[in-house]
Amino acid sequence: MTEHDQQATTVIARTPDGTALACQHRGQGPPLVLLAGQANDHHWWDGVREDFHGLRSTITLDPRGTGDSDKPEGPYSTVQFADDVVAVLDALGVPRADVYGTSMGGRVAQWLAIRHPGRVRRLVLGCTSPGGPHAVERDTAVRKLLARPDPEAVRRALADLMYSPEWRAAHPGPYRTLGDPRMPAHARRAHLVASNEHDAWNDLPRITAPTLVLHGDQDRLTPPDNLGLLAGRIPGARSRLFAGARHAYFEECRPEAADLVRGFLAEEE
Repeated sequence: MTEHDQQATTVIARTPDGTALACQHRGQGPPLVLLAGQANDHHWWDGVREDFHGLRSTITLDPRGTGDSDKPEGPYSTVQFADDVVAVLDALGVPRADVYGTSMGGRVAQWLAIRHPGRVRRLVLGCTSPGGPHAVERDTAVRKLLARPDPEAVRRALADLMYSPEWRAAHPGPYRTLGDPRMPAHARRAHLVASNEHDAWNDLPRITAPTLVLHGDQDRLTPPDNLGLLAGRIPGARSRLFAGARHAYFEECRPEAADLVRGFLAEEE
């Protein structure tokens, strides 16, 4: 158990299909939901969640298939993951929250804002895409790197896709964004399929929450052209590119990114 977990209240939420979801509520103040990337549990946010305390309490969860949550057979979908977040909010007695989703968590956050607009006050989408035929997909070389049979080689490739060499030299890890090692194979596959099949393009104009879209300009895992696609599709959305950052811009550009998000969340309605 990490220091972050020791300071958090852990609750088990139940989804309508009976899946148990572990969620963690930490700090005081209006709630901010933090949604992690594909095949990751709540530890994805360990390095930065305290940046929001003092302004917000933070809510994380272990998505189905990860961490201390149930790991049912698939299929999973980003729509289902969004409905799971609603079950977590209900279990915590939170009627409305700010939502910050990164990578696949950003795909989930899109559906949360689309399907449950009354539950989302402000929306931040990081290093993510609209999915479907309109999205800009990663190149073939990246796909080949991530499809290698050697798990350690894949972890090294992921670390390089997440962080620049300069940042890794100054921050040797361990990194929290390389996947939950406790995931069974069926859940890992189900997460991959859910992320690959995401397509919210037609519904993005239905988002009513004020929205901020963030991305690193050197991101090869989810190419940065997706930032413009999302920002152009969501009414009134603002955006920011972080120079020199790869997929995990929220860690590599932590002070600037955190300041930007805090300022956005603090704006008056």
